[in-house]
Amino acid sequence: MSTLVLVRHGQSEWNLKNIFTGWQDVNLSSQGVKEAHDAGRKLKQLGIKFNQAFTSNLARAQKTLELVLKELDDLNLLTERNEALNERDYGDLTGQNKDEAREKFGEKQVQIWRRSFDVAPPNGESLKDTAARTLPYFEKKILAKIKEGKNILVSAHGNSLRAIVMQLDKLSPQEVVNLEIPTGIPIVYEMDEEGKVISKKILD
Repeated sequence: MSTLVLVRHGQSEWNLKNIFTGWQDVNLSSQGVKEAHDAGRKLKQLGIKFNQAFTSNLARAQKTLELVLKELDDLNLLTERNEALNERDYGDLTGQNKDEAREKFGEKQVQIWRRSFDVAPPNGESLKDTAARTLPYFEKKILAKIKEGKNILVSAHGNSLRAIVMQLDKLSPQEVVNLEIPTGIPIVYEMDEEGKVISKKILD
């Protein structure tokens, strides 16, 4: 049996300001730093010994991972970074305040971009597009380690993690668009040697 832990990065400075972030590299807010430390402390209570960590190419996920590992006294854990785990690319919405975007494009249109499975904002990615780059990497790199009996920690983003949870929890496209993954809250999966989920626990 293996353990897979998914953690969405702590609150970022742009989360705080209600701005579409996507692939823009922004730092954690002070609240986000606290959330990352709290996530590490919660995981430490479980006593999991991780074999490897995975994160995106974006600083907010990397910093969250660093702070979690600091709490686990495991800063030298083997870590792989890859843009396959990056947040969804919001294209032309990147850098815009969400309320201002609603005024500019209309509330209905912004809601379609944010909450449909396969409709992308201009020059950006849909959740379907995000899943198309995240899931092959997840299966080849992360799930493969799980099947070897390794305990794995993933620090990534709301939409790349949604894609992974969609597969693990067998959610439909209609179900996954309503899935909320809060910042800094570890999701703990116990998995068998075939990569199937035995149990799921959210450390809120």
